[in-house]
Amino acid sequence: MGMNVGGVGGGRRSRGAPALAEINVTPFVDVALVLLIIFMITAHAMDSGIEIEVPKTRTVSVVSKELPVVSITKSGELYLGKDPVSNVNLLPEEIRSKYPGQTAVYIKADRETSMDTGVQVMSILGNAKFGINVVTRLDDSDSKNTRR
Repeated sequence: MGMNVGGVGGGRRSRGAPALAEINVTPFVDVALVLLIIFMITAHAMDSGIEIEVPKTRTVSVVSKELPVVSITKSGELYLGKDPVSNVNLLPEEIRSKYPGQTAVYIKADRETSMDTGVQVMSILGNAKFGINVVTRLDDSDSKNTRR
């Protein structure tokens, strides 16, 4: 009794069959799709293009929530994301229409913005029951002086 477990010709390619010369593109497509997804997810993290120099503080907490950004320039112009807002009193309605279900926002104000403008925006958003997160930068000038 005999048994052959090696396939045709003992597991070798038969002499008449041509070599398989196709490129397997499936791994390439998988990697390309993963990179596309990563870029789509991180694209919102890039700056909106409005030049704002935020104030410096000694401590900054890192927060990665996806919230609408209300920007206030040093001249007092108001933006929701990249779109200008003409009336500060209509800001809560614009946030609700563009970002349904959001209950908090980031406020990104230039350090030279008048206190009156910033307080007015925070008051209107607070009265509309929005949570307010203020965007700042880490002031590392003290840490450079104290380190040796």
